[in-house]
Amino acid sequence: MPLRINVVTIFPEFFAGPLTLSIPSRAAAAGSVQYNIVDLRDFTHDKHRTVDDAPYGGGPGMVMKPQPFFEAVESLKTQPPIVLLSPRGRVFSHADAERFAAGEELTLLCGHYKDIDQRVADHLATEEISLGDFVLSGGEAAALAIIDATVRLLPGAMSDIDSARGDSFFGRGLSAPSYTRPPEYRGHTVPDVLLSGDHAKIEKWRIEQGDRLTRERRRLD
Repeated sequence: MPLRINVVTIFPEFFAGPLTLSIPSRAAAAGSVQYNIVDLRDFTHDKHRTVDDAPYGGGPGMVMKPQPFFEAVESLKTQPPIVLLSPRGRVFSHADAERFAAGEELTLLCGHYKDIDQRVADHLATEEISLGDFVLSGGEAAALAIIDATVRLLPGAMSDIDSARGDSFFGRGLSAPSYTRPPEYRGHTVPDVLLSGDHAKIEKWRIEQGDRLTRERRRLD
């Protein structure tokens, strides 16, 4: 049974190109995933198809209304996870991608403007996820990142699944650096161990380099 990914957005066209390219397209062609892009404005009830309003309490910016989100999700008759993309959310990780890939359905809610009515987070979404400590113009770019990280783990998405297993965060911290031909370029050389043909030494080098980079570049709690 394919993983069904629903994306609720005011910009359906944002996904038209990316989901027909590379790994997301290959996963769909293999029958491992189905994409369902939902236009949030289809669940408005005024002639202007309004999805936002001024915030209670005053202040700048516009807040997305709860009603279109609730009705859009109810129309899907979907089950959790229902993910609100939000800078307030927990930071997305490879473990989340593995969890989503192992499920049957995933619904992503894309915000825009200043904010989304908090009732969407409290009473509709089952979790809030962020890509990191920065703010995007909307949730669409974050949704694409989560989709890509998830579907590349599905059967048929990658021609060589062992390539994914060698990636950063796949049962490890950061992965070791990679090199290819030529062995010397503009005076910069490939580490000798990678040219040695000694697979035990190469594996040891890769583990050590991955550990080093993880210590240097990632906070270890």
